[in-house]
Amino acid sequence: MSGRPYILEETTWGAVRGEQWEVAVLPWGATEPHNLHLPYGTDTVESAAIAAEAARIAWEAGARVMVLPTFPLGVQTGQLDLAFALNLNPSTQRLVLGDLARALEGQGVKKLVVLNGHGGNDFRPILRELQPDLKIFLSLVDWFRVRPGGISWFDEPGDHAGELETSLMQHLVPDWVRPLHEAGPGSARPPRIDAFRDGWAWASRPWRQVTADTGVGNPARATPEKGAAYFRALTEQLGDFLRQLAELGPAGLYGDESPDPPHQNSV
Repeated sequence: MSGRPYILEETTWGAVRGEQWEVAVLPWGATEPHNLHLPYGTDTVESAAIAAEAARIAWEAGARVMVLPTFPLGVQTGQLDLAFALNLNPSTQRLVLGDLARALEGQGVKKLVVLNGHGGNDFRPILRELQPDLKIFLSLVDWFRVRPGGISWFDEPGDHAGELETSLMQHLVPDWVRPLHEAGPGSARPPRIDAFRDGWAWASRPWRQVTADTGVGNPARATPEKGAAYFRALTEQLGDFLRQLAELGPAGLYGDESPDPPHQNSV
């Protein structure tokens, strides 16, 4: 049985050498504790599965898209005191991503999508810095920010190992999820300063001060059925994005017509 042709780890040189590859997808996760019931590799497992299914949908629609091996290390500077929270600094991520982008560009790949599954990874400034020196088109999807259909799929999604992630992992790898009665409540201490609490000021969170069980969000209402429905809707939306991106020409991201000039009042 041959591997999936859109998953690099499963395919061969014989299969790829004659194709023009429009889009490469780089799933990027992390290795960190996820409450008491989810595995350390949660972000990596989710990102890999979402990338694979979205690529399948795009591939079957005719897009030549390739999913690269999932990168399992993310920014953990707020969790350095937690055992086996494996940190990669943003400056290191920039070097890694730059090396990969230049390699893909030299091989004729036209576009690279970073599919990020970890809230501590912030790739936007990295892409801003890299793009001017590259011909390959760089883009980013934080899949956990996507709300397929524009609706809420969960009663209390949570920020980390809550209902959303637990439901998704129950669907994807149920044998890796501990019984929910073993999970902590995912209670998070709010910031004392209003600006941080309201979200218009920001600081890195020292995780031990925020949560006792490393979770942020209550997983109690999670079900594999919720996870399956969300996964299906999410990957359909992402698959269509990959298809559109593959079809896009080098100058086709924005409309042909210039936007109307701002209205100026007559003097």
